[in-house]
Amino acid sequence: MLASPWAAPAWVALAWLAAVPLFSIKARYLPALPVVVADGWSVGPALAAGFARTLAETVLGFLSGSAFGLLCGFAFAGLRVLELAVLPIFVALQTVPVIAFGAIVVIWFGNTLLAKVAIAFFLTFFPVAVSTLRGLQAQDPQRVALMRSFGATKRQLFLMLALPTALPGIVTGLKLGVSLSLAGAIVGEWFGDTVGLGVMLLQALYFEQVPRMWVLVIVTGVLGSVLYGLLAAAERRFVWWRPE
Repeated sequence: MLASPWAAPAWVALAWLAAVPLFSIKARYLPALPVVVADGWSVGPALAAGFARTLAETVLGFLSGSAFGLLCGFAFAGLRVLELAVLPIFVALQTVPVIAFGAIVVIWFGNTLLAKVAIAFFLTFFPVAVSTLRGLQAQDPQRVALMRSFGATKRQLFLMLALPTALPGIVTGLKLGVSLSLAGAIVGEWFGDTVGLGVMLLQALYFEQVPRMWVLVIVTGVLGSVLYGLLAAAERRFVWWRPE
């Protein structure tokens, strides 16, 4: 039971139920759990629409960012000069605050779905690219030499050694990327939109609706956990080994 994925949320919920009346916590800091649930129920349709919109932005940004990151990682591993020339630029871009980058993206694309996807893409591709590059560079030189002594081609070396060695690291980068993609989608909605969890969170903050803010924190956490859990399940199913 303790190993169940539902164990931790259940214990947190029980602690929340007990702590508020026991320690007389003010609603401004932590409203009672039934109040939060009731508030979420009262805005169910809007919450469902916001969930769907943020999910779409996150998934599209994650898929496009991951594809670009994988391509960059493969290219950097194959061409050392490309890594030396381009990777520092990517590092410099990642130091730009997402708020500043988001403002530029909104100017380019307007308050559209594409703008939110672009911000999610921006936060996703870098960890995927770096994890792919480092994973491909982690292959054992002795094994490479052994396979070459048996006449292995570059394609065979890649498919049978480099890629299997890199996949655990790549999946780690993907799990990090999906979390950052969700953060990027929510931040992108703060620049102006009418639907989305980020929009609802900003409105709740503006009107000081504390129970609503907790509702959105929980729903956002559930969305992130589901996406992360799907990748973790795929990892257990398809990438069960670990490099030495």
